[in-house]
Amino acid sequence: MLNVDTIKNGLVIDHICAGSGPKIFHWLGLEKAKFTAALVMNVPSKTMERKDIIKVDNIINIDFSVLGFIDPNITVNVIKDEKIVKKIKMELPSCVENVRKCKNPRCITATEHYVSQRFFLVDKEKSLYRCEYCDALYKAGAQAEVEDLFEE
Repeated sequence: MLNVDTIKNGLVIDHICAGSGPKIFHWLGLEKAKFTAALVMNVPSKTMERKDIIKVDNIINIDFSVLGFIDPNITVNVIKDEKIVKKIKMELPSCVENVRKCKNPRCITATEHYVSQRFFLVDKEKSLYRCEYCDALYKAGAQAEVEDLFEE
């Protein structure tokens, strides 16, 4: 049986689509953290078949719009004195910037690297985003290719 200690003051990022946890862990820079951070993968779930969970024993700044873009089902629990004091449910943001790269080779962002990669939500039901410059469409959320996210 796996045992991960309770968090005194920190965050629990829950309901991460199974397999997406390592990319989020890396995006948050938790592998370099000076505090305890745990990534638990393929946890059985009642609502999802499997999920990943990230536990952070510290309060850190997170861009919730990026988490909502990755997976709008993610929940962030804020922990104080070992109790959940706030639950933050993610949702698809209306715009994301510099989270992914446009794959269209004719897009201005492919040649002009100073131009921000900006995508606007065009269909909330289908989780579709449109590149601001070339109108290419991309799917967000757990259905999107995880490798396309967190471009460096």
